[in-house]
Amino acid sequence: MCELMTIAAAVFVSVAFFFARRAGRPAGALGTTALALWGAALMWSVDCVHSWREGEGFFDLSADDAALGGLILACAALLFAVLRVREAAAARRA
Repeated sequence: MCELMTIAAAVFVSVAFFFARRAGRPAGALGTTALALWGAALMWSVDCVHSWREGEGFFDLSADDAALGGLILACAALLFAVLRVREAAAARRA
């Protein structure tokens, strides 16, 4: 479940990044968050393949895995918020 949640969030943030860039808005926080989410999705993909090779299901749809996915999304939101505040502070100084 965390794999599916992370991929969905990575796609959403990547699309938001490209639209922000096209509109000429600063998108550094979105870009960094997208890269972090894609990295996490890659990591969970390796874990899913390993589980599948061990004879388990490819996706773990348990409540614990959903809670882990929620934690990953919360950390990504926190990362975005911190980076966005840094961007805003740098823009005020300039």
